[in-house]
Amino acid sequence: RGTCQTDILKEYIAQNEYLFPPEPSMRLVLDTIEYCVREVPRFYPISISGYHIREAGADAVQELAFTLGDGREYVERLVKRGLNVDDFASQLSFFFDVHNCFFEEIAKLRAARSIWAKLMKEEFGAKREISWMLPMHCQTAGVSLTAQQPLNNLVRVAYQAMAGVLGGTQSLHTNSFDEALALPTDEAVMLALRTQQIIACETGVTDTPDPFGGSYYLEALTAEIGQRAEALMKRIKELGGVVPALEAGFFHREIAETSYRFELDLNAGRRKIVGVNVHAGGAKAPKILKIEAHVEQGQVRALRKLRRARDNAKVQACLERLKDSARGTANLLPIILETVEAYGTVGEITAALKETFGEYPVFST
Repeated sequence: RGTCQTDILKEYIAQNEYLFPPEPSMRLVLDTIEYCVREVPRFYPISISGYHIREAGADAVQELAFTLGDGREYVERLVKRGLNVDDFASQLSFFFDVHNCFFEEIAKLRAARSIWAKLMKEEFGAKREISWMLPMHCQTAGVSLTAQQPLNNLVRVAYQAMAGVLGGTQSLHTNSFDEALALPTDEAVMLALRTQQIIACETGVTDTPDPFGGSYYLEALTAEIGQRAEALMKRIKELGGVVPALEAGFFHREIAETSYRFELDLNAGRRKIVGVNVHAGGAKAPKILKIEAHVEQGQVRALRKLRRARDNAKVQACLERLKDSARGTANLLPIILETVEAYGTVGEITAALKETFGEYPVFST
């Protein structure tokens, strides 16, 4: 850890620079944002996600630092393309996980807004107030759901949803209680929806934008999480940015270490999960949703019918133009949209880009 690890990673990146091309690693994302800023100005073209990072085993600070680090990287690269930060900043949105530690999750979301506003004002010189804002969507923690005693997940989801609201999320997804077992049933989905609606309509917590403002504990916790996240973001910058840090395995190692410590604590009983390693009495398994084979077969038939009915010569011409464009520097969104309008499939578009760009190697962590 610390300086020693940072120096080793920087040396590795320098010696293997050919492995880390700046394009196409970010190109499709940047092309999408640039296109939408110019052509669809009231649309959020990206949700800069920390959800998958947290679900992989990161803690709250890592989720915050890695997510905002990603956001900073997008802004830097868009500015280098010649875009004015105030022309696109308000179209960036973020996506966070909300886990079980109630006050920590509230503080994390509050810290996220503070860090982002500081970045946009001080580092990128954004002038518009809306450019400093951090619109966010939150989802309750899928990884916290247990297959044992799954009805307990209703309680977990309710508290996580409440933390998201108290932390200031603009939109919210509540997981269904049976998702640790299968795709959710209609009943489970409805209960998840009603959880949100009860919070919104019956609790009164939406009546004020920052109900914990001025609380010594929450303000101190917000500041602590923010400082730790900014320190981690600084380490990413020292490694050359998000892409080099990712491909040198820095993100993966950090998350793996945190996940490993979590499992050690769980197995030793230092961390408790009700129904798993404490209060684990028997409970009936609920009915789960089963997807019948005929659903898949129907999709296959529909795809085959589409391929027979469309103008395949036009599709192939679009795919060839897409590959040609990918070899150059033009924005890829117009030709991708043209291919979609010709009924080229996502699989065909992906294959064309893969043929041109290749695939990233898998790096050891």
